[in-house]
Amino acid sequence: MVKESSKNPPNSDITDYRYSDKRKNNPPAGLAAQGKPPTLAETTYPYDPHLPPVLRFAPDGGPDQLITLLEKARTRPLTAEEIARLTKALEQQQPWLEWAGKREKLAFEVDPVALHIHERISAQAILKLAQREPVQRSLFADPELDYRQAVQFYRHNVDWANRLILGDSLVVMNSLAKREDLAGKVQMIYLDPPYGIKFASNFQPTVGKRDVKDREEDLTREPEQIKAYRDTWTLGVHSYLAYLRDRLIVARELLTDSGSIFVQISDENVHRVRLILDEVFGPENFCALIPFVTTSSQTSDLLPSTCDFLLWYTKNRETIKYHQLYSDKVVGETGGTKYKSVELANGERCSLQDTLKGYGGKVPEDARIYRPSPLVSQSGGDNSKFPVNFQGVDAIPRTGFWKTNADGFSRLIGSNRIMQEGVSLAYIRYLNDFPAFPFSSTWFDTWGVQSRSDPKVYVVQTDTKVIERCMLMTTDPGDLILDPTCGSGTTAYVAEQWGRRWITIDTSRVAVALARQRLLTARFDYYELAEENKGVASGFKYKTVPHITLKSIAQNPALDPIFARWEPRLTEKLTALNLALTKVSQPLRTQLQTKLATKERREGKSSLTEADRRRWLLPKTAWQAWEVPFESDPEWPSDLQQTLQEYRKVWRQKMEEVNGTIAASAPQETLVDQPRLKSNVLRVSGPFTVEGVEPGEESLDLDAPVPSPTGELPTFPEAGDATAPLNAGAYLEKMVQLLRQDGVRFPNNKIQTFDRLEPLNHPALHAEGEWSNAGEIRRVAVSFGPQYGPVTVRQVEDGLRSANRRGYDELIFAGFSFDAAAQGAIQDDLNPRVRCHLTHIRPDVNMDGLLKNSPNSQLFTVFGLPRAKLERDSSGDYSVTMEGVDIYDPVNNTIHATNADKVAAWFLDSDYDGATFCVTQAFFPDSTAWEKLARALKTVIDPERFAAFSGTQSLPFSSGPHRRVAVKVIDPRGNEVMTVLNLA
Repeated sequence: MVKESSKNPPNSDITDYRYSDKRKNNPPAGLAAQGKPPTLAETTYPYDPHLPPVLRFAPDGGPDQLITLLEKARTRPLTAEEIARLTKALEQQQPWLEWAGKREKLAFEVDPVALHIHERISAQAILKLAQREPVQRSLFADPELDYRQAVQFYRHNVDWANRLILGDSLVVMNSLAKREDLAGKVQMIYLDPPYGIKFASNFQPTVGKRDVKDREEDLTREPEQIKAYRDTWTLGVHSYLAYLRDRLIVARELLTDSGSIFVQISDENVHRVRLILDEVFGPENFCALIPFVTTSSQTSDLLPSTCDFLLWYTKNRETIKYHQLYSDKVVGETGGTKYKSVELANGERCSLQDTLKGYGGKVPEDARIYRPSPLVSQSGGDNSKFPVNFQGVDAIPRTGFWKTNADGFSRLIGSNRIMQEGVSLAYIRYLNDFPAFPFSSTWFDTWGVQSRSDPKVYVVQTDTKVIERCMLMTTDPGDLILDPTCGSGTTAYVAEQWGRRWITIDTSRVAVALARQRLLTARFDYYELAEENKGVASGFKYKTVPHITLKSIAQNPALDPIFARWEPRLTEKLTALNLALTKVSQPLRTQLQTKLATKERREGKSSLTEADRRRWLLPKTAWQAWEVPFESDPEWPSDLQQTLQEYRKVWRQKMEEVNGTIAASAPQETLVDQPRLKSNVLRVSGPFTVEGVEPGEESLDLDAPVPSPTGELPTFPEAGDATAPLNAGAYLEKMVQLLRQDGVRFPNNKIQTFDRLEPLNHPALHAEGEWSNAGEIRRVAVSFGPQYGPVTVRQVEDGLRSANRRGYDELIFAGFSFDAAAQGAIQDDLNPRVRCHLTHIRPDVNMDGLLKNSPNSQLFTVFGLPRAKLERDSSGDYSVTMEGVDIYDPVNNTIHATNADKVAAWFLDSDYDGATFCVTQAFFPDSTAWEKLARALKTVIDPERFAAFSGTQSLPFSSGPHRRVAVKVIDPRGNEVMTVLNLA
């Protein structure tokens, strides 16, 4: 439907939507080591290797014996009992999808990990600071619990904030279901899994690089991404199907009984994925297969593929939440192809083509476009087959039955809604009776994601229109939306736009960085709430349109008194008109007939209209009501012209009242995609948290890669490859061996090698040894981060305590990635006895089988913290200048001393509490990041202050209660480093 203008006046209030719903107080990253989540056992999700027995086969497992019976049939005749069993099984059995490894396990286990809050983000807080207004902690939806409550993780309900989570979707969804009691509370899930099996095709390596190729330098080095790829594609499509099946099972646990899931997929695997969805949700809960266009053209040797598909399933079709969406009914296009006639204000009916020709290519504003619609259906009874007198002739259906009764026909005729069509009668359906038509399950208008208002930022980014339709069809404002495959954050963006709560998950730091920026800098219209005191959950005020139908007119008794009141007046005017007609002379009648003949001779018989015939062929005695001319001829006698005008005036007055009553009595259709806008209010994203998975000890495990049975993954190592670690112990042993051989590389290119390095059986420290520095022997401890996860605060604090107690001089934290809070914890400790080094492990070590050449040198590189300068002005306010940062390049295994303008983003927390980083100022070197908000708020916020958000110096800020600030830098690969500055 055509939507209202979304332009905000320049003087706008700034707000966001808040929700009355609650969430559990999961651990702030900075406090994670100081409390312990409630202990939960691993969650076991059982599944049947086939379709559910009640649907597919007898519970005794008979179909599984078919193969055995068939083998017996090859060697001997089957017994009568065996033949009967085989026959029965074949009659009952339905096909299922089989893949390698499916029968080996009847369940899978998931650890209910804790989710740590690393950042709290509020666009409104940042804009208030830009307006020189104080920033309240409540803007971040920070519960501000006292310390005792804050470390009682998952035990308190706190205000809702939306969630952007870094981690494996299976692990995160299980945590949401089991730790946070969100099972059965998610209204919609949008899942956009990888389409194909190429490693490079699934991941974007850096924030600004969307042209992903199959070159090694373009491959992602994120450990979580590498693990995700291995988990998904170790066995080619076989492990891909198991990967999807597991996530769909947990997704079903999260859905409400009225909830829906949409799985976006290409034609490569749509047939397989639908069978898995049948197994998990049941074929009876299938709703639709929706093809949607993604490109206008595609190069192909055969038919080009220009669309992807949505598989729509519900948890329970009988209780599904569904809102019909509509599109504008446009003449000549889908939904409006049969509207080829026009009724003018005086009642004249003619073809649309003739109307356009006679009115300069336009339809008059007071005219109505219509189409004839059948009055006969194939179902009915004897009381639906009766003669109807229309314009003096009785009509009765030759086949079928009338769609209404005698009273209904009386109202339809009185409303001028019946016309003769051939030998039968037809109902007149006007275009504006219902100026919309329902969307079908094929969407042609969804290609072209790139636009000025929402540019493409991710290699695989879905058009907002696709997700918007899914969301509006199946959810209400305030409902919870989950996207386990965040990408660029399109689902979260659309949910934010339409006032839905959201949780989105991704294994990629690049995806998280892109989604964070997209959401933080977005602007939205403010939709009027149905009940202001009840908030978003009350819904919005929507535009409605009448839905006039044959039934709504035929069964509308309010029309009867209108007819009773107007018919005598029309009869009176018709009598006067016919009296004037008797005074027309025969010569004038002949002259008028000559006009008709002349037009027919000059323009052809087809040019003659009903209006021409009524105006020029005057009856001998009188007009019937259905024969009255629509307009007079200038040569008519003046009294005849006058009486016709009076008749038509009364007729139009009657029809205006009739049509008004029809419209007022018609049912209203709510256009859920057209909420009413509130002027002078600009809306930004509500508060959201950036979270991550706490890596458990099992994160160090790695299953050995299994060779693909189909040969689809030739780059994986062959079975028995000795370089592939098999478990946590093997991983640690490999890391100690590599570190012993290669040493540690420092930023000044100095390489520090070990005189001795041995494994250490300790929960926090994994190796200990010695090296020489300027002739001095230094005792060194090493703590390795997990193979597929970051070094965390808990690991840092445990390692620092242990190294101090055991008397080590230096402590190396070696990891593939580092939580910013872990870096902050190291700065907070400042133990003079133990010198700490943060050391990147070259990610290529983790990529056995994915690279042609595995590295064997320069594997451990120390990196530094952001270079930031704190200054105080004469008024006592502070500002921070971000001078640069050492960015680690995992492809070339180098560290670059980079200026601030080369980072993806940098953030400031002007009152860092050590628990969670609250973004009070956000800086993006991309000068267009804040452009939409800056343009909308140019009269509210000084443009120079917006310009500062693409620079290297912060806006001034005052000292907070904690008297320290934190600076966090996001590099182009989504990795983060943080430094803490004291205001003392």
